[in-house]
Amino acid sequence: MDSWNSIYEEVAYGVLGWISFLSWSLCFYPQVLLNYRRKSVVGFNFDFPALNLTKHTSYLVYNAAMYFNPEVQRQYHEKYGLNQMIPVGLNDVVFSIHALSLTIFTMYQIFIYERGTQKVSKTCIAITAIIWTSALVCIIIAWPKHSWLWLISVFNTFQVIITTIKYIPQAVTNFNRKSTVGWSIGFVFFDLFGGLFSFGQMCAQSIDQGSVVNFYGNLGKLLLSLEVMLFDLLFIVQHYVLYPEERDKGNMVVPTEEAEPFIDSGMQRNKGSASKDDSTSTGINDLTIVAVAGKPDLKSGSVLAMEIDDRRAI
Repeated sequence: MDSWNSIYEEVAYGVLGWISFLSWSLCFYPQVLLNYRRKSVVGFNFDFPALNLTKHTSYLVYNAAMYFNPEVQRQYHEKYGLNQMIPVGLNDVVFSIHALSLTIFTMYQIFIYERGTQKVSKTCIAITAIIWTSALVCIIIAWPKHSWLWLISVFNTFQVIITTIKYIPQAVTNFNRKSTVGWSIGFVFFDLFGGLFSFGQMCAQSIDQGSVVNFYGNLGKLLLSLEVMLFDLLFIVQHYVLYPEERDKGNMVVPTEEAEPFIDSGMQRNKGSASKDDSTSTGINDLTIVAVAGKPDLKSGSVLAMEIDDRRAI
C-alpha cells in the first residue's frame, strides 16, 4: 500500500515536484520587485491578489489536510483503494504556505505604493463573499458526519474556480489599456513552468502506479496546472504579439514622482549659483532630467554642469 514500484519514477516525481515548487514560488517575485522598483502598482489589477488570497488559503487547507491528517488519508483510501498513493506531496504544502505569504505581502504593497484610482472591484468582493459563505455552510454540513475528505475536496474545488476567475481581470485590463506595462512577464514564465512541471509530476506518479486515479483523485491539481498554462500562454501573446513593449514605451507617461533626477552634487551647487546671476535674463532654478523613450541622448551630470558654466560665462 502507498509505495512506489520504481525508484526512477519516485525520483522523477520528487524532482519534478520541487522544480514545480521552485517555479511557482519564484513567479511571485518579479511582480513584487516590479512594484518595489516603480514604487507603484498602477497597471496591476487588484482583483488578482484579492482572489489569490482566497485561492491559496483554500489550497493550503486542502494540501495540509491531505498530507498531514491520518483521518483524511483513511477516507481517501476507502474511496479510491488501499493501493493508491496520496496525491499530495510535501512540495505542494510548502508551496501553499509560501504562496499565501507572498500574496499577503503583495497586498501590503498595494497599500503603501502609488495606485492611482484603482481599487478592488465589486464583482471580486461579491465572489469572495460567496466563496467564504459557501465554505462556512460546507463546514457546518461536514462537521456532524466527519466528512473531512468531502470538505477539503470542496476547498480544492474553490481554488480551481478562483484560478479560472483570477486571471480574467488582468487579461481584460491589458486588453482595455492595450498594454502590459505594470504586469510582470517574469511572473508569467515562472507560472507557466510551474504548471508544466506540476502536470509532469502527476504523470510520473500515474506511470509508476499504472493508474490515472491520482488525476481524478486530485482533480484540483490537474485543472490548476492546465488552467495556469492556458492563461499564461494568453499573457505571452498579449505581451509579445498584441501589445509589445516597444510600442508601450512610445506611449508611456512617467509620473513626476517616479522620475529619477540625474543630478550630481556639482550640478546642485551650479543650480544655486546660477539663480543669483544677474547677467542673464533667466536663472537655472530647477533642473530635472526625465528619461524619455526614443531619445537616448541623455548626457552625464558632469557634461551638463560644464554646459551650465558655459552659459553663465556668456
